[in-house]
Amino acid sequence: VQLVESGGDLAQTGGSLRLSCAASGITFDDYAIGWFRQAPGKEREGVSCISLNDGRTYSADSVKGRFTITSDGAKNTTYLQMTSLKPEDTANYYCAAALGSFWYAECVERGYDYWGQGTQVTVFS
Repeated sequence: VQLVESGGDLAQTGGSLRLSCAASGITFDDYAIGWFRQAPGKEREGVSCISLNDGRTYSADSVKGRFTITSDGAKNTTYLQMTSLKPEDTANYYCAAALGSFWYAECVERGYDYWGQGTQVTVFS
C-alpha cells in the first residue's frame, strides 16, 4: 500500500486549499481513508475520514462546515477540500488507509495501518 499526499501550501486566513491523497495497492471498496494532522507540540488528530465503500464521512467538530472529504474511485484519489482556513489549521497533514471501510466512523490513528509522508499546510493572518 502506498499513499502519496500533495497540495500542501501557504494560505492566507480565510483562504482555501485542496489536498490530494493518491492511493495504490488497495482494493478501494474495502478501505477507509482518513486525513489527520499534527501541529508542532501537539498530538496527531483525525480531521476527516471517508468510507471508500459507500462514501459516508466523518469530520471533526473543529473543521465541520469548512473541510470536505471526497474520493474518486476512478483515480484512486481522496481529496480534502479546505475552506475558511484559520491559523490553527496550520499543521502537517497526513492521509492514512484503514482496512475496513467502517473505520471512517472512528477517525482515530489506531485503526489506520498505512500512512503517507505528509504535506505541510501553513495558514497566515
